Amino acid sequence: MDAPTPLMRAFIGHFGEMGSRWGINRTVGQIYALIFVWPRPVNADEIAQHLEFSRSNVSMGLKELQAWRLVQLRHLQGDRREYFEAPHDAWEIFRTLAEERRRREIEPTLSMLRNALLEAPTSEEDRIAQERMRGMHDLIEMLTTWFDDVQRLDAQTLSQLMRMGAKVQRLLEFTGRAKPRTT
Repeated sequence: MDAPTPLMRAFIGHFGEMGSRWGINRTVGQIYALIFVWPRPVNADEIAQHLEFSRSNVSMGLKELQAWRLVQLRHLQGDRREYFEAPHDAWEIFRTLAEERRRREIEPTLSMLRNALLEAPTSEEDRIAQERMRGMHDLIEMLTTWFDDVQRLDAQTLSQLMRMGAKVQRLLEFTGRAKPRTT
């Protein structure tokens, strides 16, 4: 294949636009999308050519994607260049993204909250602030514990669990254990 197909181009363009909304650079989003849909491992020169990006932009994008563990480096026999490929399993990608977001965003927040909750409040304002921080801490702790439990499930079980979402809610409502949210 010499160039991305129109279908691939549409995906790559959309992924770049969505990437900027997800907090990643548009260029990085497009690089990832190309690697994800490309039928074989692809090298940096090919990426630069197909996306019409500078080689330095591609190199920086690839480093970022490797730091997020979203692409893997491959070597092809008889070729000294580095090739890149992305996992094909959407669940694996989701798990990697969730783990990285947890490591980069959730864990530092929990650490800050833990430290703040260890301090003795020096005023009524601090007491109220700590009370609110405790609520946030407890919620994040509960979610991370649930996340750890979910991460141990295989993809098929996880898929079944997600499909059960509304059924579980109806069951809880039926048994009187679900309470409607009051706004």
